[in-house]
Amino acid sequence: MKERVKSWILALLVLSSLIESYYLIYRLPGSDTAVLSKNLYVKTDNMGPEEKVEDLLYPDKMIIHLGDSKHTLFYPSSTFYNLILNRLKGRGFESFQRRSVQDFDWSKLRSENPGIELSYGAGIPVTLLQRVMQLTPDSLFAGESIDRIWIYNLKNDSKAHALFFSTRGDIVYEAAKADLTVQDVQQHVDFGKNWTPYTTINGDYYVPDSNVTIVEAEIPSDMYTIEQMQRNLFRDAGSTRYIREKDGSEIYTDSKRSLQVDQEQNWMSYSDPTALPVGESTPAKDVLEAVDFVNKHGGWSGSYRLAAAKETSLDQLAATEEGIEERLISFQQYYGSYPYGSYPIMNKPQLQYGVINLDLQQGTVSSYERSLMYVDESKAIKKIVELSGGEVLKNQLVQIGKASAVKDLAPAYVPGIKGDKLQLHPVWKVTLSDGTILTLN
Repeated sequence: MKERVKSWILALLVLSSLIESYYLIYRLPGSDTAVLSKNLYVKTDNMGPEEKVEDLLYPDKMIIHLGDSKHTLFYPSSTFYNLILNRLKGRGFESFQRRSVQDFDWSKLRSENPGIELSYGAGIPVTLLQRVMQLTPDSLFAGESIDRIWIYNLKNDSKAHALFFSTRGDIVYEAAKADLTVQDVQQHVDFGKNWTPYTTINGDYYVPDSNVTIVEAEIPSDMYTIEQMQRNLFRDAGSTRYIREKDGSEIYTDSKRSLQVDQEQNWMSYSDPTALPVGESTPAKDVLEAVDFVNKHGGWSGSYRLAAAKETSLDQLAATEEGIEERLISFQQYYGSYPYGSYPIMNKPQLQYGVINLDLQQGTVSSYERSLMYVDESKAIKKIVELSGGEVLKNQLVQIGKASAVKDLAPAYVPGIKGDKLQLHPVWKVTLSDGTILTLN
């Protein structure tokens, strides 16, 4: 019996020794262990939800032509915008015929014929547009990018017409077959009859005849930490070193990639010059790659829309090493909700916020820029305000237009900081022909 007890005691001592050895190896500071590695290779932080590219592809505005020189506008998230867009997504368009813009009398078409005009800003590749609309393009049309779609009725014509505008500016594609009746188009147009009337100025932009209702907001904000961004962007966050520049900016690098942080602007710029090109790229492929990159490296802190997918200019292209093709992909953040509409948040020198920019070389992300600020939308304090319209706004635009012609007018938000809150102030965003952007409030 004594021998059995001694054997049990000895076994316990051996087990205790093994446990203590394991603890010393895997818990003491400085040990090169699996536990320490876990701290170095933290799972990518979920700073925001992932998005499907389809959710980032929508018009920045919807122009309703009522006929008799009457018009109105619907913006994202507003009641009739959502209704009309969802209906159009289920309609088919095919048999595209290429035509010159000179074949149409646009002023007459705009003023006399009921129709719906969808504006896509800088444009969207047809192969992406296929993801949100039922299109059957031929090879020629499939290679285009589209910045406008115009669906309309003609007097004494039994079928609806649909035009798709190339971003090149001189070509439109008409769908010979459109799964829409004249009655469908008229029903959509009728949604705008009791909405705020707008007057067009040479077809370039539209001015509301009365004030426009919009939401102003003050939202609690916080910051993503530098540690979070390092874990999201570097394979081994523990291997980065810190450099402080003379201008006050901070740089974190693993000798291949770099993360530059501007604490005053709450802005980060990530660069990976060693990114290996994947070969042939197209605007559509690059947009998909950019969306995937953001999904995997932080996610989306708010609602965004694809704003640009443009190639580097020829002069810049010639200056790049070996003439590698570059493309800038930009996503514009929007704020607002049903039924008042959603509008872009302007990026400004004093506070960089509201955009995510990515540069791609041959289909691979080489740089990535975004704000480090995020907000808690559930705690937003909102109030309804009005942007001036009518003669007051028209007179202001006339004065502005004396220096350079006004090319676009749209509601937008100017961001500001008040303590730990982000303020979003509604303004009129005025774009001039020389590219200058002004605000009126």
